[in-house]
Amino acid sequence: MISDWLEHNHQEIQKGKIRVFSLDECHVCAGDICGYGWGDRKERREVDLDNYRDSQTYYGALDCVSGEVILSAYKTANSSSTIDFIKHLQRRSEGAQIVLVWDGASYHRSQEFRNFLAEVNTDKQWNVHCLRFAPYAPSENPIENIWGQAKKLLQQMHQRCQSFKLTKKLFELFIEYRLFTMPNLGTYEAFSIII
Repeated sequence: MISDWLEHNHQEIQKGKIRVFSLDECHVCAGDICGYGWGDRKERREVDLDNYRDSQTYYGALDCVSGEVILSAYKTANSSSTIDFIKHLQRRSEGAQIVLVWDGASYHRSQEFRNFLAEVNTDKQWNVHCLRFAPYAPSENPIENIWGQAKKLLQQMHQRCQSFKLTKKLFELFIEYRLFTMPNLGTYEAFSIII
């Protein structure tokens, strides 16, 4: 269904009239910096954490044509955070229509979010359109690849993560400076038509 929709609107996507975003939330936790590594077998190495339960929620959207990742931090993932992030994407899209390809989280389907869609879309023209992945299919979403790379970097840099504030900053810099390898969209069935 997703690939059919993208194929049908391929020309508008290539012209920039429609921006296609692979969108998902990422929860960075203090415990994410803990990982496995090589060391002396007889010596156990531990990473000191101020509070193992510290966490930060990020909304991220991967522009499937340009490769740009738009990132925003929120206290939690819910309907109001989702709406705020979509408004942020609209401002960054300079009047282009937006297609969100994401999972079926409850706050992506809430009445509050449906009311927002009713406000921004008219009978004559839509401004925000949502396409959903199959349930429980994170492997279909290319931004999950970027989240995985970012968390792996945090594990590799655990010596420098002296505080959770620094952990969050490293995560944000990783995204801002595109220190990740862009996922090959050709390997994602839904997005292979875009490239």
